[in-house]
Amino acid sequence: MAVKGYFHSVRLDKEKCTGCVNCIKNCPTEAIRVRQGKAEINEQKCIDCGQCISACPRKAKYVETDSLELLNSYKYTIALPPPSLYGQFPESVTPGQILAALIDLGFDDVFEVAVGAEVVAAEAKNLFETGKLKGPIISSNCPAVVRLIQVRFPELTSRILPLDPPSEVAGKLARQLKSRELGIPEEDIGVFYLTPCAAKVTSIKAPEGGIPSYIDGAFSIQQLFPLISRSVKNAKDTGKYQRASGPGVRFGIPGGEAEAVARGNSLVVEGIGNVDEVLEELEMGHLEGIDYIEAKACNGGCVGGILNVVNSYVARVRLERIARELDRDVRPLGERWPGLAQVNFRVPRIRVEPRPMLGLDSDINGAMAKMVAAEEILSTLPGLDCGACGAPSCKALAEDIAQGKSDATSCIFILRERIMALGMKVYNLAGIGNIIKEEQRHTKEGEE
Repeated sequence: MAVKGYFHSVRLDKEKCTGCVNCIKNCPTEAIRVRQGKAEINEQKCIDCGQCISACPRKAKYVETDSLELLNSYKYTIALPPPSLYGQFPESVTPGQILAALIDLGFDDVFEVAVGAEVVAAEAKNLFETGKLKGPIISSNCPAVVRLIQVRFPELTSRILPLDPPSEVAGKLARQLKSRELGIPEEDIGVFYLTPCAAKVTSIKAPEGGIPSYIDGAFSIQQLFPLISRSVKNAKDTGKYQRASGPGVRFGIPGGEAEAVARGNSLVVEGIGNVDEVLEELEMGHLEGIDYIEAKACNGGCVGGILNVVNSYVARVRLERIARELDRDVRPLGERWPGLAQVNFRVPRIRVEPRPMLGLDSDINGAMAKMVAAEEILSTLPGLDCGACGAPSCKALAEDIAQGKSDATSCIFILRERIMALGMKVYNLAGIGNIIKEEQRHTKEGEE
């Protein structure tokens, strides 16, 4: 269910936070500071990528997802399992068994996100072939990457694929098809995503792109995995629920999306730091000739999401095996699922706008003055970027000082110099130097 204004699924448990600097050093947008021994998250800069969660040794960061009790709010419920869910189980467990297990857990139906991926890939491919899209185009699939662009590369928002991501497409399709089949209002149907990452939760609660989310809630894969594991042992693969093909399932691993869109001159990048570097290259105009950029914030793509339970390399091998088996059925989605043709479906269009950010100051003249002040302050700092001040870099500390959010003594090197200078002043004011010399003279005379 969407919420107004900023919403962040990444939360901080201050009781567990010890004020270490692991999170601030790993945040790609410098959204975290440590103040008075506790971390603080700047909501306007946070993109919910989850890097701080992975970096925190105390588990003071966590992802807020929905309670399973939310299922009781709807007359009919549909689970949206992503491809990455399949990679969490041993090779002896089929996708059909996993989907049947979700029904056993209490969902009324399931709809694979991989089907939504196939629909999006087909539409993107068509837009390229008809000349309506010209590269470089950045995938809209990863919400953390979309928000990174909004915050750090606002001029590149026009490069984001103007299509709703697969999870949202799956959500809309699932709702429309079931409403038509059962003859019940769409608002009586609850659609729930099984998320491998924090950013997906945020994209549901506070969607970007100018249109609402078609998903009513999100449960983490970690949250449901123990329940599914117990149920899947007795679940039967009847073939009733599994409809996705190999290309759709490969959206869960790096390169699968670019392959499905069928752009030979694509660039595939994973890991938020690597994504940041590629976007810098794009911003400077260095990616001429690239049509499509598949960018995923998590190392390993969606199987590397922090809310998964299995090592991403293991999950990737399992998912690729499943995709190869599904490749045997080469029929188009419409032939594999005739009921889909009953809905005159059009992939929702989105338009991502830069995120409104407060710079150094809301007034342009004030911002310029603070920028100059920050540069002057930066020249006095050691340039070590140690993080001991609670800011991720000396540049970030200089900006904080210019805005009045911190002061120079937050830097331990400057603080040490000032303490030494103060000590010398006290030393001289007290005449300690002369006293010591007098004592030394008396001692020498006594010895003689």
